[in-house]
This record gives sequence, C-alpha cells and structure tokens, in this order.
Amino acid sequence: MAITASSRAPQAPGSQEGERSPFLRTAELLAPYQPGKPLIALSLGEPQHPVPDFVGPVLARHIADFGRYPIAKGIEPFRRAAANWLARRFELPRAIDPETELLVLNGSREGLFFAALTAARYVGERKGRPAILIPNPFYPAYAAGARAAGCEAIFLPTTLANGFLPDLDALDDATLARTVAIYIASPANPQGAVASRQYLSRLKQLADRFGFMILSDECYSEIYTREAPGSMLECAGPDFTNAVAFQSLSKRSNLPGMRVGFAAGDAKFLGMFHELRNVAAPQVPVPLQQVAVAAYADEAHVEENRRLYRIKFDLADQILGNRYGYHRPAGGFCVWLDVSDRGGDEAAAIKLYRDAGVRVIPGSYLARPQADGSNPGAGYIRLALVADSETTAEALHRLVETLK
Repeated sequence: MAITASSRAPQAPGSQEGERSPFLRTAELLAPYQPGKPLIALSLGEPQHPVPDFVGPVLARHIADFGRYPIAKGIEPFRRAAANWLARRFELPRAIDPETELLVLNGSREGLFFAALTAARYVGERKGRPAILIPNPFYPAYAAGARAAGCEAIFLPTTLANGFLPDLDALDDATLARTVAIYIASPANPQGAVASRQYLSRLKQLADRFGFMILSDECYSEIYTREAPGSMLECAGPDFTNAVAFQSLSKRSNLPGMRVGFAAGDAKFLGMFHELRNVAAPQVPVPLQQVAVAAYADEAHVEENRRLYRIKFDLADQILGNRYGYHRPAGGFCVWLDVSDRGGDEAAAIKLYRDAGVRVIPGSYLARPQADGSNPGAGYIRLALVADSETTAEALHRLVETLK
C-alpha cells in the first residue's frame, strides 16, 4: 500500500491521545489499580546500570566551570572527542569536521525536536503542505517537532511485515516532493530493528532526489548483542549532504541524567541549526561536556554495559522462548511482545500490573492510528530491560505466569 497524505493520523481540535505522553497515559490507565506484588517497572527506558567511575573525578576537576555560561556549539575538546569517536566507531566517507559538522546537544531529545523546526526553514518551499515523515510507533519528540514546525506529520507504519522499519518503496512521489524531513531510528524504538547499509543508502537516494533532510536517531547504536549497527553518516556521501545523526550518552554510557549528546553531519544544515539553538535551546554545562570528553575516549565501560544487557537478553531468550512473538532484537534494550491474544495491550498492561506488579507500556500508546483506523502498536507491550538481571528475571517469570 502506498503511503500518501491519507496515511496521516486524523486531526481534531485540541489534544489527541496520540499527542500525550505514553507514560502519562499508562499512569492514568493503571491508576485505579494497586500492584499485586512488589512493583517492578519495565515501562521507562531509563538505564539503571552503574554510573562510570570517571564521572565524579572529572566533575570535581572542572567544578569551577559551572560559574560561566557555555557556548551553544560546544567546547572544542568536546567536539573533537565526539568527532574522533565517530571516526573510530563508524566507517565514515571522511572524518567529521568538529568545527562545522558537529554540535553539542542537551541530550538527543531536544536536538531531535529543534531539528524539525530547522528542517522546515532550511528545505524551503515544497510542492504542497510541508510534511515530516515519522515511523509509527515513534519517539514522541518527533511528532512534537513536526507539529511545532507547522508541518503535516505523516506516519509510516513499522510492522513485522516490513521488518519494523518504514517501507520506503511505499512512499509516492507526491508525498516525497513535499517532505522536508524524515525521522529514522536505528536501532528502532521500541522494536530494536536495525537498518541495513542498503536501506540507509536507499533512503539517502530519496533524500537527494527530493531535497529533504534525514534526521537519524542513533541513540541506541551502542547497545547490541550481535553485529554493531551502522550509522546514516556512513551512507551520506563525502559532504554528508541532507543527513544528520543524533547521538546521546544516556544509553551508551548509562548517563541519562547528564543530558549530553550531539548532532553531526550536513554542515549547511547544522549552521542554521546552530543559529536557532543559539537563541532557543538549552545550553550544556561545561563540566558535563568534560565528562563527555572522558566518556568518548573510553570503551571499557561501554563494553561492560553491553555485557550486562547481553545477560538480560539471554534470560529473556530462556524465559520467554517463542512466546508472544518474542525475538531477540538486533539493538536497543527493549522487548516488543505480541499480546493480541491476551485481550490486547491495555488489558495485558492492567493484568500485569494488578496481578503481577509489573508495569509495562501498551504498544498503542507509542503509536498513532493510521488512516484506516489501525494502530501499528496495538496488541503489543513494550518492556525495557533496564533493571539488574535478578529483577529482570523475576519480572519475566511473573509475566509468563500471569499471561499464560
């Protein structure tokens, strides 16, 4: 089925359920109930592994830097460290220029949001109402950015049938001609799908042909149990034209509260992006950037992080087996389970909370209805395997016992 303007979610005045936080909606869904056992929360994707040992000493050495305003683009040591890490980690067509092709972010979320505003201005006039393409299910910042930019959000269903990635061949020329940006997440949240190099190259061809931006969310790129995921930048050509990758230390270095990441890629786009962020976006404190310098220079703590996730996915393999359509994801730390034959995602979430004390997110809350009324997340629940291995095993055993 071709993805056209009719594939957008129906619009109505005021707030829609799909525009509200999935976490708030889950809290409201479960509010009438009490957990039947000591609560284990698998709903929030907040890493809970230990903070790396170097964080405290680095902060202590640079504590005086809290006494001055940071520059919006990031300090030079941070930009150089992030660019060097990209060059080591990925097979780039050439090294990123830390002066013009990389900007610090206050975590990737705000960068992904502000990028939509920049893309609408940067790409310019389109053939019809400007549109931003969004995988469905999706990270809420994507839709918030599209709405703030005044663009039509067109949701691309990511289902088992298409490998949990947007079907690029289903996009028609009329839609692409008015597209200003597409969000792509690899590894995907929530399903953990990883885009191949061929897929990313095909996306780059479309972006170059129709003149839109690729906003590549790669915050889960360092969490995997098999092959290391690639980057959009590897397929973006020598000038990284029309492509920007977004990274964060939240998942890679288990530092969700530090709020440090970066955007790298197309220098012309990032120049305009910097202009907007210089007056509107949160700045990143210098001591936190210095911690990031140390983090990007060290892979030992990242390897340990992956080892801990690998243990938990080994447990999921053993406990879940082939139940609920479970498969070990290629990347990320989430599990995407099909509970459509257990009453649906909301019913399963209530039962798990009420009877087992396990909090999960209904999949439909992470997605929007398509034009035909179907919701690509309906019938699924998302589990974030962020707790320690013993807690994770207990939660999975409770889940199987409760849903059987």
